[in-house]
Amino acid sequence: MSYDRYSRQQNFAPIGPAGQQELSAKHVLILGAGALGAGNAELLARSGVGTITIIDRDYVEWSNLQRQSLYCEQDAIDQLPKAVAAAKRLRQINSEITVHAQVMDCTAIELSALLDNRKVDLMLDAADNFPIRYILNDVAYRYKIPWIYGACSGSYGAVCGFIPGQTPCLHCVLERMPIGSASCDREGIIAPAVQMVVAMQSAEALKWLSGNPARMSNRYTVFDLWSNIQQSIQINRAVKQQACPTCGAQPSYPYLKSESAMRTEVLCGRSSVWVRYPRQEPLDLNLVASKALQLHAVVHLNPYLLQIQEGGYRLVIFQDGRALIHGTSDPLEAKKRYYRYLI
Repeated sequence: MSYDRYSRQQNFAPIGPAGQQELSAKHVLILGAGALGAGNAELLARSGVGTITIIDRDYVEWSNLQRQSLYCEQDAIDQLPKAVAAAKRLRQINSEITVHAQVMDCTAIELSALLDNRKVDLMLDAADNFPIRYILNDVAYRYKIPWIYGACSGSYGAVCGFIPGQTPCLHCVLERMPIGSASCDREGIIAPAVQMVVAMQSAEALKWLSGNPARMSNRYTVFDLWSNIQQSIQINRAVKQQACPTCGAQPSYPYLKSESAMRTEVLCGRSSVWVRYPRQEPLDLNLVASKALQLHAVVHLNPYLLQIQEGGYRLVIFQDGRALIHGTSDPLEAKKRYYRYLI
């Protein structure tokens, strides 16, 4: 480890040389490589966290560059998966750390399998929807791994830390999954809101990872930078629900009950549908590209994904069988377009 590299951080007494050594031995999993994921990953890499694993299902688009700090125009031109582009940049920022890129959808099966094979000290939420957060919440309490919730949209942001065995879980705090939650695609977003959430999440992460858990906040904090509002509520055992299916006396972890059938997800504010098709082996993208060319579609292929353009539809297909179909909000139409190139 290059101690001079972290000299200013080590001069901060609560961290010091001992805390810096702690950071170098820790492993953080970041769920999502969008605005929050990119910001947190960069800060933790620069801080000297020894191992960072980034999970993301998407690829870099031009609209990401306004706020997703790890990416450049060439990443959008190449349509690199965000996890791959982020890992490449992080290794350039700090060659002393280990970075793992996981291009995958975050299902209960996949996330559990990853944690079965890797020791993780902390998880950071950089997701863009609540179903994934509830999976993360169940996983965290099942594997007893602390996690830090973060969300932002428009000029609004929210942050809260959850520590299994010490704090109530997300399910206790929110009681039920929010319906119609805010979306950057629909409400837009300003970069300062992203940076504020990143600052709060990463500060909590540094406290835990450097051996300062007593300094962590026990509050659920929300803010609106445009309206100059900030509020917080204390998260303590009084909020904990004894019958909670995640952190109660008899947890059942309901969000870890997986589905093996094909599933679809309509993206809020966009004419796009995610199609998830469970596969036992990687999809041969070259064969799919050949089929698309036979059907006179325009094809763009890189080592990670295949893009097919036909009329008003654009399909982005990944090796694990996932596909993002642009040009429709109809799940049945999305499946039809997907099957057209696979069968």
